[in-house]
Amino acid sequence: MPKPLTVLAPMDDVTDNVFRQVVLSAGRPDVFFTEFSNADGLVHGANGIPLRKLNFTPDQHPIVAQIWGTDPVNMEKAAKMAAGLGFDGIDINMGCPVKEVVKKGAGAGLIGSYSLSEKLIDAVKKGAGGVPVSIKTRLGRNENIAQEWVTFLLKKNIAALTVHGRTAKQMSKGEANWEEIGKIVKIRDRIAPETLIIGNGDIKSYAEVLKMQKKHGVDGVMIGRGIFGNPWVFVKDLKPVEHPKKDYINLLLRHIDLFENTWGESKNFAILKKFFKMYVKDFKGANSLRIKLMEAENFEEVRGILWSLD
Repeated sequence: MPKPLTVLAPMDDVTDNVFRQVVLSAGRPDVFFTEFSNADGLVHGANGIPLRKLNFTPDQHPIVAQIWGTDPVNMEKAAKMAAGLGFDGIDINMGCPVKEVVKKGAGAGLIGSYSLSEKLIDAVKKGAGGVPVSIKTRLGRNENIAQEWVTFLLKKNIAALTVHGRTAKQMSKGEANWEEIGKIVKIRDRIAPETLIIGNGDIKSYAEVLKMQKKHGVDGVMIGRGIFGNPWVFVKDLKPVEHPKKDYINLLLRHIDLFENTWGESKNFAILKKFFKMYVKDFKGANSLRIKLMEAENFEEVRGILWSLD
């Protein structure tokens, strides 16, 4: 694959099958990740919601399924399930900073828990069969322990390691520590040269992707929140294009069509509304238009508002 790799970050309740199709139409990353899916829920059903998170279309390859949990047995079963669905990779979430997840000892709650983490990694690799296994993590929970933590992870013979340049305590506050990610690349070079290092944090353009590769030596860059500022962020163009209002509206209309055709149920309409601010911004009348859209009660009403625009 080309380097630097560009990767769409796994964001819960955001990067679903529909959103990935929208990103595809704007300009695809080199690799897609699913939302993070709970292994226990996948194994036990949970009304089909966790399994729904693993829906994808053939044109999204290569795509990685991200799973999380603390039960090695269920993590192995979930990995086997994901492998059977045809994913190109399986990622273990060891970086989610959400308090409810961390309190369960999952996500970033696993950072520094070496014994359990080793069991989980071994279980996922067993369940995955020959499908590559990767890990996404952070610099630490409350403090930076990246040197020790990453050394442990890299010795587990994983295909790729994505590092968000903040601790879990920081959440998304402050600047991502790319200098620390650069140090992790050097550790990788010494002990696991075949493992890809993907940096994550604060990247908003393809030009910044190239800058981070050149400065810190990463094999790729994962972009999360940057997609909300620029849906075309993965287009490999060093001179960012200023997209007119029409482009944003057309992309929103595509999102609406895909959303309704994929999920359909009217009860999910409220979920769609959180995406409006991604498309309706930075142009004259954006605030009033967004208010109208938020007050709409169904897909057709939203389309009517957008079609009536000049």
